[in-house]
Amino acid sequence: MSRGSPRIAVIDYGIGNLASAQKAFIHLGVDAVLTNDAREIAGADGVVLPGVGNFGACMRALRAADLETVATECAMDERPFLGICVGMQMLFGGSDESPDIVGLGVVPGWVRSLPDTVKLPQIGWNTVETRVDSLMFQGLNAAPWLYFVHTFAAFDTDLDVVSGWCDYGTRFACAVERDTLWATQFHPEKSAAAGLHILRNFATHCGVSP
Repeated sequence: MSRGSPRIAVIDYGIGNLASAQKAFIHLGVDAVLTNDAREIAGADGVVLPGVGNFGACMRALRAADLETVATECAMDERPFLGICVGMQMLFGGSDESPDIVGLGVVPGWVRSLPDTVKLPQIGWNTVETRVDSLMFQGLNAAPWLYFVHTFAAFDTDLDVVSGWCDYGTRFACAVERDTLWATQFHPEKSAAAGLHILRNFATHCGVSP
């Protein structure tokens, strides 16, 4: 990390309530900065890509802010990276929500709608079936309750990278863990003690002790 760079950089691309993740890290005592400075992001020990709302709108905003390249590079190199909600969806190739918009393509798979046999969007708490060797969920029970707000979710991805599953009308991947890359469909910053525990695990993953 270069002198003056943040420990954790939360990518600010001007859409949604991006500050909530930063505030959660600060609550834990972790140095985290909300920034749209590509050099600051590239110099951070860990990077967070939040996202709320529409897949296409988030991808267009990231590109308009000229932050797509640094986000992709950080997600693909060896630094810890955390995608949250639409920030997780953006890591895939694309989404049925905005089929003409290409995602970052960092993780194989596609984002599709949850079935209309259940009330959409899914808003509220749900249990997550976790992988026993997951670093993300280390220290939590096997089925923690976490908070979701979404209509679309990741499907057709490589099963080896999935560290959390959720059932809502169908079973879908709600957490991804591949080497230093983590992503969650749920909002850890809104998930009370369990969510803060996951963010603390991420900070530790970054070499930052809260």
